[in-house]
Amino acid sequence: MKDTIRVTVWNEYRHEKTNEKIAKLYPDGIHGAIANYLKAQPGMEVRTATLDEPEHGLTDEVLNNTDVLTWWGHMAHGEVSDAVVDKVHARVLSGMGLIVLHSAHFSKIFRKLMGTTCNLKWREIGEKERLWVVEPGHPIAAGLGEYIEIEHTEMYGERFDIPQPDTLVFISWFAGGEVFRSGCCFHRGAGKIFYFRPGHETLPIYHHEGVLRVIANAVRWAAPAGGPKPTFGNVKPLEKV
Repeated sequence: MKDTIRVTVWNEYRHEKTNEKIAKLYPDGIHGAIANYLKAQPGMEVRTATLDEPEHGLTDEVLNNTDVLTWWGHMAHGEVSDAVVDKVHARVLSGMGLIVLHSAHFSKIFRKLMGTTCNLKWREIGEKERLWVVEPGHPIAAGLGEYIEIEHTEMYGERFDIPQPDTLVFISWFAGGEVFRSGCCFHRGAGKIFYFRPGHETLPIYHHEGVLRVIANAVRWAAPAGGPKPTFGNVKPLEKV
C-alpha cells in the first residue's frame, strides 16, 4: 500500500440544496462531512466530486489519481452518465477501491458491479439500528466495540438482492424486527468494494463517530495493495521448451 491513499468522496449533492433540514445537518454537504473526517486521518489525501460538476467531477485525471472512491447517491441515480459509470467500472477492475454508501445500493455503478437488482425492503420511521460486528478480526472493524448503535435511522431489510459477499463484516438489527447484511466486502478484478448501509440523509448519521470510523477503515482496506500488474494474452515461455 502507498504511504498516501488518494481518496475521492463522491456525492449526488441534491438533497442538501433543496431541503432546509438536510442543509442544516450537512452545511458542507454529505460529501463535506465525510471528507472532513477523512482529511483528519493520517495518510489520506482527500478531494470531493459531485453530480452537477462536468463529468460529475470524475474526469480521467481525477479517476486516474484516485486510489479509493466513496459513493453516495439517492434521488438522481438515473442522471449519472453511463460513460462515467463505465470509466469508474474499468478503474475498479484495474484496482481502484470503491466504498458504496447507504442508498447507493441502487446506483448504476454498484448494480453493474453486482450484476443483480440490489433491491431490498425499507421503512422510514426513525427506529433504532444495532450493527453487530460478525468478523471482529477484519480490518474494517478495527477499533470498534462488538456493535455500533444508531438511535434513529431508516430501516433496510432482507432480502438484499446482491451476490454472496466475499466477507460479511456487519449484520444490522432494527427495532421493528428486521435484519440486514450491512457491511459487505466484494472483489471485482483487481479492485475491492465495500457496501456500508448507514447514512440516511435526513439524520445526522455522517456525524456518528462509529460510522465515520468504519468508512475510514474501509478506505484503508480498499486501497490498492501495490502488487504486480497481471498480463494477459499470448506470451512467450519463461523456460526453454
